Amino acid sequence: MTAVSAAQPEPTTTADPSGPPPSGTKKTSVASRLVALTGHWAVRLGLVVIALIWLMPTVGLLSSSLRSPEDIGVSGWWSVFDFNSSFPWVIDAGQFTGENYNALLSNELVTGSLFTTLLITIPSTLTVVIIGALAGYAFAWLDFPGRDWFFLLVVGLLVVPVQVALIPVAKLFNTLGLFETTAGVVIFHTAFGLPFAVFLLRNFFAEIPRELLEAARLDGAGEVRLFTRVVMPLGGPAIASLGIFQFLWVWNDMLVALIFADSSSPPITVALQQQVRQFGNNIDVLAPGAFVSMIIPLIVFFAFQRQFVSGMMAGAVK
Repeated sequence: MTAVSAAQPEPTTTADPSGPPPSGTKKTSVASRLVALTGHWAVRLGLVVIALIWLMPTVGLLSSSLRSPEDIGVSGWWSVFDFNSSFPWVIDAGQFTGENYNALLSNELVTGSLFTTLLITIPSTLTVVIIGALAGYAFAWLDFPGRDWFFLLVVGLLVVPVQVALIPVAKLFNTLGLFETTAGVVIFHTAFGLPFAVFLLRNFFAEIPRELLEAARLDGAGEVRLFTRVVMPLGGPAIASLGIFQFLWVWNDMLVALIFADSSSPPITVALQQQVRQFGNNIDVLAPGAFVSMIIPLIVFFAFQRQFVSGMMAGAVK
């Protein structure tokens, strides 16, 4: 005799709101809530307002560089916006003139300083990137006696301020005949840019999988080919970042240029500082010169930014 048991309904449980969440649900952390909050329209609007405030000095400098010295002396740069019109953001283009940039191009001191700045910045950036990449690869993947101690010495050089070395280096350059020369400024910037370059690139190269390098060695690649064909393409993001940092640091430097550069052909920062002494007479040169000095690093930054993104994608694919 078989007993047939009726199917009994399963007991239902009511979740206790004060108790722990069910096992199938995830807890949202504070960080995840903040990340989700960044997509809110109010946060985006706030970021747009902050960006506009951040760009306001740039817009003011551009406006001043296109206005005549007489208009600058009478009113501020914001007077180019006609607030009395029906639409308050109408620009009064009648105040703009190209005479300031004509005066800038006719000023031999400023135009020569731009060439001198490029002559200092480009070699300083390329030298730091090349030597830093070679040293970073050596510290990351080559075994030699005292490797870790030498790397600790490089890290220790990061905390040495530039001001400490000004007087000793000035005496050394005077002895070697490098004082007030372009080569001396390039050597100084290269020496003080290398510790950060080696530190940055070594840490980035050390993250490359060892199996990838071993596979290249098994295919017959030597150290030179391994460095140029494997490590350098994968190191694109770090190299682009280093190039941006070094270029901006050298281009915007004025302390080293004031001490070690040739006073007859100074970089753009020193040339503009010399124009400030005659601010009342040379505003038509100072304003466009400052804008050109600012816009060139921005162009370089956006150019390297594209390389930075492509380098990241190439490293992800590989």
